[in-house]
Amino acid sequence: MTLSRNNFKSRSNTQLIIFSLFYLFLSSQFTRMNSNTIFKITDDATFETITFQTFKHQFENNKTYRSFCDLLYKHPSDISKIEDIPFLPIEFFKSHEIVSNSNPIQETFTSSGTTGSIPSKHHVTDLTIYEESYLKGFQHFYGNIEDYVILALLPNYLERTGSSLTYMVNDLIKRSKHAESGFYLHDLNALAAKLIKLDQEGKKVLLIGVSFALLDLIETTQFCLKHTIIMETGGMKGRRKEMIREELHQQLCTGFGVTEIHSEYGMTELLSQGYSNGNGIFQTPPWMKLFTRDPEDALTLQRKGKSGGINVIDLANINSCSFIATQDLGKIHSNNTFEILGRFDHSDIRGCNLMVF
Repeated sequence: MTLSRNNFKSRSNTQLIIFSLFYLFLSSQFTRMNSNTIFKITDDATFETITFQTFKHQFENNKTYRSFCDLLYKHPSDISKIEDIPFLPIEFFKSHEIVSNSNPIQETFTSSGTTGSIPSKHHVTDLTIYEESYLKGFQHFYGNIEDYVILALLPNYLERTGSSLTYMVNDLIKRSKHAESGFYLHDLNALAAKLIKLDQEGKKVLLIGVSFALLDLIETTQFCLKHTIIMETGGMKGRRKEMIREELHQQLCTGFGVTEIHSEYGMTELLSQGYSNGNGIFQTPPWMKLFTRDPEDALTLQRKGKSGGINVIDLANINSCSFIATQDLGKIHSNNTFEILGRFDHSDIRGCNLMVF
């Protein structure tokens, strides 16, 4: 039997559709497999294995990241150690769609930015991975979320949409299963009264807030808290003059009557968080690692103990990009803890803007 051109074309289109569907199935299976394994990482060897798998997957499925790697002549066959993997400059989240699959976008998280600046956009195709990341991350450092009353003082985040921090804290509030948990916007007197009452009752409380709002709170009330964790998420957001961490934490310790101020390290472009239980020394969950790069050569990683630009591997970013060169300056210590020392300004960034599409 002789096939007509139309029949042949129809059969070819059908085969193409079947192949595309099969490829999408394999891609979703890879993502599902990795999302089930990354949160069970307990050692460096497993982290390394999954990191290489993730790099290969994102090289093959993320157009922007693939183009960046091609520019650097870095392909999976060239990668023999984690340090060889290219880190995508975080600025690309402002100008490109950073996704590693063809699934529908469930949520787009956006950065607050400054007036007139272009916000970063993190397109999330599977919110359950983000939820599992912050829930397991919180449990890793603080234990069961149901043990805490969660109070949130995040006015600037509540006043806009698309905040990944608000999404996380809102979910933590719901999962805490305490009727007292909740957000506070401008009623600082009510928040102060609740903090004092809960602390006197001996309940474990986590107050998470932006720096300027926490400072506003201690100007209304002097506290002496015994059972409360104060966690700042950074940022004066133009509401107050910027302070160095030591000055900020000293004022907060005095105002709240506590010995340590905890901190959260996260950003729009990441789906995992680092935490500090004092002194600005952060730790990461097992599926997240940080490195520093040479400030003069963005493609060269440094040994531990030297300050430089912060590069992040966040394996929870399986559906976007797990390898990000941030604009933060920091130092990685020998025990893999880290501290944030500041940020690059635009004149400091060298070697990141390597590609214009």
